[in-house]
Amino acid sequence: MSHQRPLAILGGTFDPIHNGHLRAAWEAAEALDAEVRMVPARTPPHRPPPIADAAGRVALLRAALSGQERLILDTRELDRDGPSYTVDTLASLRAEIGPERPLVLLVGADAFAGLASWHLWRDLFNLAHVGVLTRPGGAHPLPVELEAFVAPRRAARVQGPVGSVVGIDITPLDIAATAIRESFAGGGEPRYLMPDPCFADPALLDPYRALGL
Repeated sequence: MSHQRPLAILGGTFDPIHNGHLRAAWEAAEALDAEVRMVPARTPPHRPPPIADAAGRVALLRAALSGQERLILDTRELDRDGPSYTVDTLASLRAEIGPERPLVLLVGADAFAGLASWHLWRDLFNLAHVGVLTRPGGAHPLPVELEAFVAPRRAARVQGPVGSVVGIDITPLDIAATAIRESFAGGGEPRYLMPDPCFADPALLDPYRALGL
């Protein structure tokens, strides 16, 4: 059977999308030779609602992703009612791409350390690999239960459709959406933290500029 190029997904609130998100996704795409889908989340249950509504966050993402074809916008979590569980997102992708194509869930090392608190977390490995985005020198020790579960699954690279944990080294860009929102609230213009196309249409940034009013 011919090698099928992996499909990877990076989820997040993307409130707003910034160069840290995009660079991590791009480096993962190169490391895995994968197509990467950016999956904006609905209002997450465990944190305050995003500043921009779903349509606003999607419009910014669409602008940010213009001019390249490796990172793709995927709005399936916004199109679905109810809570956005990662396991459901992976199941819907798996149903689309069939059982053979490698599917990779991209998570930051800090989020990965908390994986055992996720809904049906063990089932994630029946649907996909997990690619852990790791910054040089960043250490996130895993809880005992999670370490015992993932230890035999660690692999140097993605092989087969599901089941392994692969580390992906990324460039440490210390950019936070929180700091970007604070910049807007103070009347700033956080250029070069967000991609240039996000500034091309001033209306795209109105929800964040309104923070300073």
